Amino acid sequence: MTAARLVATVAAPLDPASADAPHVLHWPGRRLLVQRGDTELVTFDLDGEATEVRFPAPWPRRYGSVTVSPTGDVAVFAGVHALRAVDATGTVLWEIRHGCWSAAVCTVAHASFSEYADDYYHAHADSGSAAFSSNGTLVWAHVRNRDGDDTKEEWLVLDAASGSILGRADTTTVGSASWHFPHPDGDHMGLSIGEGDDNSPTLWGRWDGTTLTFEKIVGEIFLAASPSGEHFLTTDPAGSGLYLHRTSDGAESRRLDATDAVSPLPDDDEARWHFQAAFPYEDGAVAATEDYPDVPRHWLVDPRTMSMGGPVTYPFPISGGPCSAGQGTWYTGSKDQTALHLWSLAGKD
Repeated sequence: MTAARLVATVAAPLDPASADAPHVLHWPGRRLLVQRGDTELVTFDLDGEATEVRFPAPWPRRYGSVTVSPTGDVAVFAGVHALRAVDATGTVLWEIRHGCWSAAVCTVAHASFSEYADDYYHAHADSGSAAFSSNGTLVWAHVRNRDGDDTKEEWLVLDAASGSILGRADTTTVGSASWHFPHPDGDHMGLSIGEGDDNSPTLWGRWDGTTLTFEKIVGEIFLAASPSGEHFLTTDPAGSGLYLHRTSDGAESRRLDATDAVSPLPDDDEARWHFQAAFPYEDGAVAATEDYPDVPRHWLVDPRTMSMGGPVTYPFPISGGPCSAGQGTWYTGSKDQTALHLWSLAGKD
């Protein structure tokens, strides 16, 4: 067994009854707790002076996703019809309009949220996502665009200051949701796109200053990148394998099958990895398998050999999977979504 050491417990700033669960965005030397409510977004600096910033939200949380700059002074809301960058006063810094994420046919270039606020299909639309590069100079965004009568999805690279489009590429996907994962070097980005089937892909992208290129890894979900950025972990939608990839070219170098690593639950035929994992150390990742009964099972994995290091034990009951928090830590959320717990491995200080 491997013991987890509690680094800190941080209270969620918003009432979970009207807000998403808090999560952590991290970049080299910077960590922010982020929580989205219906009327505002709150960020909390986990290092330094632990300052809190509140951004007014342009639309309720069910109408898309949001990200924050590494400096914590700009939020980009990825909505049903537009990407909108705002500062803490709500002032719009730039906006990029795109095709509608609603499943219903919508050909109207809505100028404001009020035009579709009461529409059922917009309220239950699919969603793209956005993320800042680790150096804060770029915004990567997965959007839906319209090309004639066909709806297509694109991956955009934007200038973070002006919102101007620097590069774009057709993802050839039909997504219902997506999630970005910044790479420490500022030039690479991971993007997992949920298509509702086993072929849901991860795109591993690179911006060379002129062109956006990417490798498409079909049927795998991005989990976490190593601290050095040399490797990243994925799993498949069935959770059957844990895969280590090289960031240089996205190629798989090693794997660890769940059935070879852990025993299944008593009422199940085989073990499965969950869709959350952390990669806090070059020689140590924390991955989760299915819960029983509603109790997470976390495991230490050595990425260098993709071998098991045994279960991770906690000083009190936890909830959910492990998520990367940067600086040699990972986090878990409390079951009632009122707090985050930051962890490290005992002896890794």
